[in-house]
Amino acid sequence: MNYVDLNKKQLLNINTLGELKAAGYRPKTIKQELRDNLIARIRRKEEVFPGIWGYEDTVIPDVERAILSMHNINLLGLRGQAKTRIARMMVNLLDEYIPYVAGTDLNDDPLDPLSRVAKDLVAEHGDDTPVAWMHRSDRYTEKLATPDVSVADLIGDVDPIKAATMKLPYSDERVIHFGLIPRSHRGIFVINELPDLQARIQVALFNILQEGDIQIRGFKLRLPLDILFVFTANPEDYTNRGSIVTPLKDRIDSQIVTHYPKTLEIGQRITEQEAIVKPEQKGMVKLNSLVKTLIEQIAFEARESEYVDSKSGVSARMTISAYESLLSAAERRALMNSEKDTYIRISDLYGVVPAICGKVELVYEGEVEGPVIVAQNLIGKAIRTQFLNYFPDPEKAKKTKRNPFAKIVDWFGANNEMDLMTDMTNREYEARLRTIDGLDDFVDEFTQRLPKEEKLFMMEFALHGMAEYSLIGKQALDKGTHFKDLVSSMFSGPDEGGGEDFGFDFDDDDGKPF
Repeated sequence: MNYVDLNKKQLLNINTLGELKAAGYRPKTIKQELRDNLIARIRRKEEVFPGIWGYEDTVIPDVERAILSMHNINLLGLRGQAKTRIARMMVNLLDEYIPYVAGTDLNDDPLDPLSRVAKDLVAEHGDDTPVAWMHRSDRYTEKLATPDVSVADLIGDVDPIKAATMKLPYSDERVIHFGLIPRSHRGIFVINELPDLQARIQVALFNILQEGDIQIRGFKLRLPLDILFVFTANPEDYTNRGSIVTPLKDRIDSQIVTHYPKTLEIGQRITEQEAIVKPEQKGMVKLNSLVKTLIEQIAFEARESEYVDSKSGVSARMTISAYESLLSAAERRALMNSEKDTYIRISDLYGVVPAICGKVELVYEGEVEGPVIVAQNLIGKAIRTQFLNYFPDPEKAKKTKRNPFAKIVDWFGANNEMDLMTDMTNREYEARLRTIDGLDDFVDEFTQRLPKEEKLFMMEFALHGMAEYSLIGKQALDKGTHFKDLVSSMFSGPDEGGGEDFGFDFDDDDGKPF
């Protein structure tokens, strides 16, 4: 009989070692515990890591195989790839409660005490040794590796105050103040960003991982700690702050490589799950699937951009922050215009620039351009990519007898210009878009019958897309966007109109204007 066969009420009523023995309790290592509970979940067809999207066929099977193999694990990947979340969710594979000797620091198993204090208690009280119960949520310890982490923090050191209080010599092991790792005995211990840990501190982990003992100054200690170690790390070629020393890497049984979402749909699912949407925003701001896709497309464009450091990566936190900023941009406009609700606009995407700037690490060329310009270009490229999913390819359309873009281009070619200001009211927004000849019919031709608000969104999307393909000119203003004929846009200075002219750009691949 194992204690897990007892219900929670019966467990919590066991208060002594004798009662625990009578219940048929048998010790179990944490790795065996994780393995047994994982097997039970797999057999019941239960989801082991709910809410982790895109890893169903890659990372999660590797993690499950590592747990079944009773391995220590290193999760290797760029930032924002759910490494820490996976580690934290392993707690759910632990038994809900385990017994330990009450009053001890190392969570000693009553039938297999580890520390000197626990051994003395069992020797003194026998079957009357007090037993307490620990919930699985208390069996998880996480430490961020930083250069100032010391051996004393992780392993322990002599405590002179304890020695003086207990009137013990420094040669007595009871004067030791144990660090985080010994105190995680019978639990999961996570070290985040392992390469940031100084090499001499990494060396201190060798014996713990291999032999299960610890070394504290001159003490001859052998504590067979029962711990599942989970490490997280960025690829070593990314960071110049340090690396994982080879002997330590050799002692970590399974190294599992994580990755970013492979499809826009998976990225969108992650973003919607993690983004914090305020209750007021849900009722005020109306969205469509395209704008959500554009948010994810920005991240995909950033990961391929020559201006962004690919070794650093683009965290999923970028799209989460961008999505939240997008909603706030629309909410702010509605509040300023005293409108009860509003529909999302393409211009709101430019309100997410601050969320992008803080989440991408630029290479030298990107620093020269500046983070704001790079962010705006990423948004433009996202629009350019998604444009072809809704409208004809402008390059191919030029070669057809009936160019569907011609009427709109001709309207701008007749010296017509238009400003779309960020904070204009819903009525002004509609009026401005409908002044452009051919835009309304163009959207009707290539989309299904749409509600008015969504149609206006697609009309604006078409304008921005045409600008990205250099059919018309586009110029950023302080408070919006100025659209005009491409030729006049090319010859206008960057200060004209109070903004920057980015209506004429060059494709990364062939150098041709688009």
